Amino acid sequence: MKRIIKSMAVFSMVLVTVLVSLTGCASPSKSVGASKEKLKVALILPGKKDDVSFNQAMYEGMTAYMEEHEEDIELKIVENVYEVADIQPALADFADQGYDVVFGHGFQFMEPIISVSKKYPDTCFLLGTGYKFEENSAIYDVDLESGGYIMGVIAALTSETGKIGVVGGADASEIFRGHEGYKLGAKSINPLIEIQEVYTGDWTDTAGAYEAAVGMYDSGVDVIWHSGDGIGLGVVQAAVEKDKYALGNVEDQVSLGEKNVLSGLQYKWEAVIAQIFDDIKSGSFKTLSDDKRIYWINIANDGLVYTEINDPKGMLKEEEKKFIENTFQQLKKGEIEIPEITQNK
Repeated sequence: MKRIIKSMAVFSMVLVTVLVSLTGCASPSKSVGASKEKLKVALILPGKKDDVSFNQAMYEGMTAYMEEHEEDIELKIVENVYEVADIQPALADFADQGYDVVFGHGFQFMEPIISVSKKYPDTCFLLGTGYKFEENSAIYDVDLESGGYIMGVIAALTSETGKIGVVGGADASEIFRGHEGYKLGAKSINPLIEIQEVYTGDWTDTAGAYEAAVGMYDSGVDVIWHSGDGIGLGVVQAAVEKDKYALGNVEDQVSLGEKNVLSGLQYKWEAVIAQIFDDIKSGSFKTLSDDKRIYWINIANDGLVYTEINDPKGMLKEEEKKFIENTFQQLKKGEIEIPEITQNK
């Protein structure tokens, strides 16, 4: 989930511009009004905005918000900023240009944002998943344990072999939580279910994820969930070739394998984007308490949904589909308690 351009020479060629205005984070003079300047906002994506995954979900969430505020904000989006060595210069470049708000969409942006935000106290920085922040930065993250839980329920109900799998990229905090939630959901259906798990170590490792998924399918696994980006492409490719089921993540991925993508999670970042800009507009962003510096998308606020069940193999009965929907609604209402999940690292 998370990515950067190989060369800053390419940086200016991949900018996408959309216009909008709002009160500024950096400058109190940027209050709402027809005669006031537009808020300058930058979104740095680690991958392509049409990747049917992590980057596309944020691109769509941000542009949806901007379309409703096109009088207020000037937005620039740069794609393919993946390598950590390139992130800090990209962040600093936008701050030097006078951008008021800079989003770094990926866990690997965390340390660079911590470093750069200290040097540019008048700029607000947003980190896409992570756990560190400064006075002028905050995090937007996903309650992936609840999303993983519903994916685990779907996988366990669908599996005929009692063997399911999950493939992750880097062992980052939200991915770990998602995997553990997946295990809890699956075991709520079948306490004895066998769950195979692989982390490739990199979200772009399509080949590694493909090989891991093939190995799982060959061992009897019949449903695999993944954590998105390039690894998702590898898992879906393996599912298609082996004619097994995969569960997508972040975006609706049925188009990648119409006979083999059973369902999946879809992220709706717009569920928190509006609150982020409201806090910036009100001037409260820099005074947020620590517990308010993480903006969560989750099932309860419609930031996480599961995509329509696509079961051409007929492995799920109608009552099982109804059970899945009922479980999702229980998660939405907080009627299913998921234990706090933390990494021991």
